[in-house]
Amino acid sequence: MKKIVVIGSSNTDMVVRTESLPRPGETLLGGGFVMAGGGKGANQAVAVARMGHKVRFVAALGRDIFGDEALRSYEEYGIDTSYIVRKDAPSGVALIMVDASAQNCISVALGANSELTLSDVMPVLDTVEEGDIVLLQLEVPIPTVEGVIAVAAAKGARVVLNPAPAAKVSEQALSKLYLITPNQTEAETLTGVAVTDEASARVAAAALREKGVGRVIITLGSVGALLDDEGRCEVVPARRVAAVDTTAAGDVYNGALCAALAEGRSLREAMEFATKASAISVTRIGAQPSIPTREEVDKF
Repeated sequence: MKKIVVIGSSNTDMVVRTESLPRPGETLLGGGFVMAGGGKGANQAVAVARMGHKVRFVAALGRDIFGDEALRSYEEYGIDTSYIVRKDAPSGVALIMVDASAQNCISVALGANSELTLSDVMPVLDTVEEGDIVLLQLEVPIPTVEGVIAVAAAKGARVVLNPAPAAKVSEQALSKLYLITPNQTEAETLTGVAVTDEASARVAAAALREKGVGRVIITLGSVGALLDDEGRCEVVPARRVAAVDTTAAGDVYNGALCAALAEGRSLREAMEFATKASAISVTRIGAQPSIPTREEVDKF
């Protein structure tokens, strides 16, 4: 089985539930409060581990209590933390509000995440071999992400980019990807095409392929996800569940997707597996606490 390396952010999430999301200048009295591990990179690494895979995680943590707790948590999940670096900066923190319809708004203080460099990542890239999977997001510096893409692709790794949060990435970097997995907003940022339905998603996916990306998955929320595999398009529908919190749903999707690909499944099969994992996660509160086990996904 091929190795999976996840490179990205680590945050501590502070989540408050409210009936509605506040408007500018408005104070709302919330309900429950949860503090738990988060960060797109960490969430995806935990998702891979929960699917029963060994995963090497690279992130930058502060030398503080949040960093200490995050490291302890990752080790409990069975994640290889030997490539994590510590910085003289605060660990990342995310403030999250979730309303009664499970929609959220998030503000992130990146802290040490913003100091992750290519040289920090090189030790794990030295272990990457042809066919291994390297999963990235955009909560760490773009130059670091683009540098990792170049090095990993040159070694024959399958580089998967989840371009979240939405940001521009160079066409040179895009052309080296095995797969890109934007949501509707992220696809629009990368292509200029407003993605509102399946038809517009096909146009955006074609635009990404014109930039050199061979395979595109555009997630469409409750509709499902569009796959454009070198021009062959199909939609894998979402599973119907009663959502209570969509935080980290995309991260769970990406982690489970890579786990399935590492097992040799086709992209279509991996998407169906990831769809189930993501559906379970939105029925639970929080980021990492919402991630299901492999047994739960197989039974769903």
